[in-house]
Amino acid sequence: MTELEDLSQHIHDRLASFQRMLDLSNLDLPQHKMKKLSQELFAIEGLLEESEKHVSRQRDQIQHLKILEQSSIKYLEDLQHLQANIPEHLPMKKSQVNINEPVKTFTKASDNQSQQPEKAKKTSKGFIKEMEIITTPEYESIPQYMKGRVSYDQLNAAVRCINATVSSKYKIVHQSMKTLNNHSRKLYQRFKEQETKDTKGHFFIVEGDIRDFTDTKFDKRFQGILSMLRHCQRLKELRGGGITRFVLL
Repeated sequence: MTELEDLSQHIHDRLASFQRMLDLSNLDLPQHKMKKLSQELFAIEGLLEESEKHVSRQRDQIQHLKILEQSSIKYLEDLQHLQANIPEHLPMKKSQVNINEPVKTFTKASDNQSQQPEKAKKTSKGFIKEMEIITTPEYESIPQYMKGRVSYDQLNAAVRCINATVSSKYKIVHQSMKTLNNHSRKLYQRFKEQETKDTKGHFFIVEGDIRDFTDTKFDKRFQGILSMLRHCQRLKELRGGGITRFVLL
């Protein structure tokens, strides 16, 4: 608006000057004075036209700003409604694995992220149990000393990594030995050797499985995440034979 105010003041000054000239017009002015008066009149006419154009542009901008304001208010109301109605935990689909599906021996975590978690106390051959994601209240219940700098998204990324590992492992376990290649047979034998009476009927993985089937580093940070998952009752540890087994609950 400063530009418009400056233009208005300029017009006012020119009009005042023109008024003084009109006051003097009753006198017998020389020809050059009359020419000066005509020039002032022409300049004022041009300023008025420019002022009208500027006012029209300002009017259009104000109308556009009003439309933007209305849209912004609507978006804000929608966001506030979404924020106030976010469920604490979204339901997940149960996933079923077809035992006749060909097995990829080295399936990475990204290949399995589309599979959704499943919670089931009883499983049958052909089904693979998966860990449920951590809800926001569960994450907030974890002691700060245990969480450290691990974010909510990073914790659930580890959940997806574990689910990918479990899926890749038990796809092999559920296959017939005749359908497996040499490498998969070796893995199958290793999986069977790691089973104990305590793991019967449960789904479990070991450190080597995570290294084989994902790109995740099994470092101190990941071990801390496993402690957080134990706190949230997503898994438990079974030790024996120099191996730590991570059993899904």
